[in-house]
Amino acid sequence: MRRVAVTGIGVVSPIGHSPHDVFEAARRGHSGIHRLDMPGAGRLTAPLAATVQFDGAAHFEPPQQRLLDRVSQFAVVAARRAFTDAQCALTHPERERAGVFLGTGMGGTVSMDDGYQTLYGRQSDRIKPTLILQGMHNAPAAWIAQEHQLRGPTLTYSTACSSSSVAIGEAWLRLACGALDVAIAGGSEAPLSLGSLKAWEAMHTLAKQDQGDPATSCKPFSKNRSGMVLGEGAALVVLEPLDRALARGAAIHGEIIGYGLTTDVGHITRPSGEGQAAAIRAALASAGLSAAQVDSINAHGTGTQANDSVETSAIKLVFGSRANRVLISATKSVHGHLLGAAGALECVLSLLALRNNVALPTMHLQEPDPQCDLDYVPNRARPGAAGQTMLSHSFAFGGTNAVLALRAAG
Repeated sequence: MRRVAVTGIGVVSPIGHSPHDVFEAARRGHSGIHRLDMPGAGRLTAPLAATVQFDGAAHFEPPQQRLLDRVSQFAVVAARRAFTDAQCALTHPERERAGVFLGTGMGGTVSMDDGYQTLYGRQSDRIKPTLILQGMHNAPAAWIAQEHQLRGPTLTYSTACSSSSVAIGEAWLRLACGALDVAIAGGSEAPLSLGSLKAWEAMHTLAKQDQGDPATSCKPFSKNRSGMVLGEGAALVVLEPLDRALARGAAIHGEIIGYGLTTDVGHITRPSGEGQAAAIRAALASAGLSAAQVDSINAHGTGTQANDSVETSAIKLVFGSRANRVLISATKSVHGHLLGAAGALECVLSLLALRNNVALPTMHLQEPDPQCDLDYVPNRARPGAAGQTMLSHSFAFGGTNAVLALRAAG
């Protein structure tokens, strides 16, 4: 198995558009969550989201922009940024062994919602002829492959909240075993249509608005947590074998060293500590690590009652008496839950935390919960504490649990 380096990072996120900006926002606890100002927001019980400041016209000519849903626009721009960061110019033969691995939970939701509004709301049969191309889940990956002429596998993973962690893990497997030489992997999500928001609201999983400050409405691991806040955006990483990266003098953000993937089969939305623990153990085995070698964790940490207590129990199952010495960050408190893109953004933040040796804070944790009694790095970053190895957790509706094992460069 070859060692696999991360040599490029590209982000389009509620807390920034560069690795530096997203890291600094997370380090300082600057939240991208706010009250929504959009048509129909008044119909929402808690009109909250983490949105991206983004104008597609600044990145695409009008004919192409019309073909791309917001989810594809995010993905293509993040991919451009990742390849620019990697300074990875590929020859024609190298493009035959380069692939795209992208996760999205909901695909082109905005375009599909608009199409349904035309059909049912306006009672019109004039559906856009491009609607399928905009809405299909594999559109973001396909556009990336076309723009960069990547002729290897172009694969889309849709496993709800773990989609992009699965995408990164599956790309890592192919690089590690020698099937590919370059991959771009991650996720994109643009789920903030009114129809999508109302559907999530109906599940009673979304946070209530904090009356003091809407930006603090997501409170992972806190006793007064009330749910998650949806977000949008994309994060992608360029992966290549470490020896290739060193040979070309690439700057290395860190390494992917393992990947665990398991399935909870007890309930489609209710997580289990045993299932999550199995994914953590699988990642450790894949990386050749013992539990004692893990310094920190970027938790799934959604802020829902069920997830946070179950995730805490899973960590205890794996780490035993050492669990309270592992630093745990829940960055969804500031960037929201990007669903299928969440794992990729959290992987990026984990790599940056390792590179800067800073344990990122779990913000808005003011009320300790007796069921969540580990070290969640509450409210303030901890310099010099991230260590050398970190796990990034992604646990999904549908039961697909994915954990990435990461190591600092050097």
